Amino acid sequence: MGITDIPFNTMAGGQSSLSDYAGSVVLVVNVASKCGLTPQYEALEALHERYVDQGFSVLAFPANDFGAQEPGTDEEILEFCRATYSVAFPVLSKISVVGDDQHPLYKELTAVAPLAVGDPDGFREVLRGHGITPNDDPDILWNFEKFLIGRDGSVVARFAPTITPDDPAVTTAIDAALAS
Repeated sequence: MGITDIPFNTMAGGQSSLSDYAGSVVLVVNVASKCGLTPQYEALEALHERYVDQGFSVLAFPANDFGAQEPGTDEEILEFCRATYSVAFPVLSKISVVGDDQHPLYKELTAVAPLAVGDPDGFREVLRGHGITPNDDPDILWNFEKFLIGRDGSVVARFAPTITPDDPAVTTAIDAALAS
């Protein structure tokens, strides 16, 4: 089974996969509502609005793996995203992105792209400063790690949590993926 065929659950109770976005460029992001990085939702929505007509989508995967920062139900998470950040892009059913119950999509994403662009080591030091033992590569480091999937379903790039969605590294990669 290829990365595009791995099923995941939607908030509406159905199933989807990256194959449903075939021919599109997709930014896959693990998200959390009670994280210091949660304001990235605003930039994710701006990306969605900027590129949606060009065949781009953000797919948000809520995960409660880091500091219990996504404790809500799917319904509570979706309400938060819509009410607080006017999110129009798909927010999927909550999953685990690390550990023994890691979702197969994230298992494959981290295997294909084991290293993130940005300064994950600097962020690891920040986490240690807060008394948190950070994950090592290739595991997801924290909330708001991003994977850019090209039109052909391949992983084009992986960005560290501190690389914001509006960072030129992200937008340049999106522009290039949309042009190919």
